[in-house]
Amino acid sequence: MQRRKRLLNGLSRNFLVAGLGVMLGSMATFALTTSVMAQSGEVKIGEINSYSLLPAFTEPYRKGWQLAVEEINAAGGINGKKLVVVSKDDGGKPADAQTAANELVSSEGVVMLTGTFLSNIGLAVSDFAKQKKVFFLAAEPLTDAITWSKGNRYTFRLRPSNYMQAAMLVEEAAKLPAKRWATIAPNYEYGQSAVAVFKKLLSEKRPDIQWVDEQWPPQGKIDAGPVVQATASANPEAILNVTFGADLVKLVREGNTRGLFKDRAVVSFLTGEPEYLDPLKEETPEGWIVTGYPWYSIKTPEHDAFLKAYQGKYNDYPRLGSIVGYQTIKAAAAILNQAKSDDPEKMIAAAEGLSMPSPFGEITFRKIDHQSTLGAFVGKTALKDGKGVMVNSTYRKGSDFLPSDAEVEKLRPKD
Repeated sequence: MQRRKRLLNGLSRNFLVAGLGVMLGSMATFALTTSVMAQSGEVKIGEINSYSLLPAFTEPYRKGWQLAVEEINAAGGINGKKLVVVSKDDGGKPADAQTAANELVSSEGVVMLTGTFLSNIGLAVSDFAKQKKVFFLAAEPLTDAITWSKGNRYTFRLRPSNYMQAAMLVEEAAKLPAKRWATIAPNYEYGQSAVAVFKKLLSEKRPDIQWVDEQWPPQGKIDAGPVVQATASANPEAILNVTFGADLVKLVREGNTRGLFKDRAVVSFLTGEPEYLDPLKEETPEGWIVTGYPWYSIKTPEHDAFLKAYQGKYNDYPRLGSIVGYQTIKAAAAILNQAKSDDPEKMIAAAEGLSMPSPFGEITFRKIDHQSTLGAFVGKTALKDGKGVMVNSTYRKGSDFLPSDAEVEKLRPKD
């Protein structure tokens, strides 16, 4: 009997020791994990853009978001944690953008996706975000589809859309006496969307308008001679231009040579942005009605602060890409700080209706369609000291150029 008691007592002690060992081991593991998490102390955001394809825009854009990261971390980061941006190049290919998005989420552990430039790429990443339930803040894509016909609860957009910029330009275009209009736009989602909404809005204001010609050169591969010749043959009184970058330079050069723009009004998306206006140099056509960014003539405290910080860091003037990159990461940080969580649903709840400062003044992400109210400058092109500039420019608030909630409900699918 005594022997049996000693055996049972020994077994009990062994089990107790073993149990304590497991418990202490678990506590040590938990403490180690907590320590590692505390030491990491960072929040990762994934960023995707067409750096190798469109450096004129994306390099200033990168400088903009890098400045924002520095400012955010200097001010305490994301709820006390360091903000880290992990960036990838999509090469201008939607499939590569989706691959990059997948790598950022699955391998890098980012809590949200940001960026993209081309509209078709923005739509591809937006679809990925919807399928994988990942928060996506689209920076640059302008297609209306990203917040309306193909919008989803996981996607928000910073820049003023095609609809918004078209509405701003139409306000001026409708005042022109011209009745016969032609259009020139790149043949992909952005160009198609911009032309469609401009034609719709201008025709509503001016039912007397005739659309006499459309030219659809491939993006980045315009053959400007035939495009200019075909447009001139239609004998329009005004032209809508949606080309940008190298295509714009070729179109302007050929148009100037052949007299396409002589005595014709031209309305042009984006042409007043420094990254597209600067390369035109002394060839800059005068009097075009454009959207853009006249950084040299904006006199507000918010923009002055941004300009001083940007020039102080880079010893260069900002482009519109600089503003977009800067505000994209500032907005991402504001959403994360408000959500106090990396849960996508909590980020969505935080972002809907959230207001924040920007270099252009306060902006808000609308709850109904996730579109920000960031606006744009509208003015005219001019030549000064052998360089293209924007003159007579005014800032148009994005909130003043958006359709009503009732109209949006018809355009946007139910989540």
